[in-house]
Amino acid sequence: MEAAAAARAEHIVRANCSGCHAIGLRGASPLPSAPPFREIAERRDLFVLEQDFAQGLVTSHPEMPPFHYRASEIDDLMAYFRWLEREGLRP
Repeated sequence: MEAAAAARAEHIVRANCSGCHAIGLRGASPLPSAPPFREIAERRDLFVLEQDFAQGLVTSHPEMPPFHYRASEIDDLMAYFRWLEREGLRP
């Protein structure tokens, strides 16, 4: 079920995030100031990130538009970030 959720989220991040952020396990972000998602997964508390998504993710970066997701989409996004976190820990 977690793998299916992460796969659904991949469609969301490709459509909404990949123009600025590297969304996979490798590669640089198209926008140098946008951190790769794998780094966000490593550095951020994912529980706090989930709360941020639930409140409507807004950052202080003027390039990033606000995003609002449904609860089911947030669940999928968090599965994707957990997948990045797990895969990033593998040798």
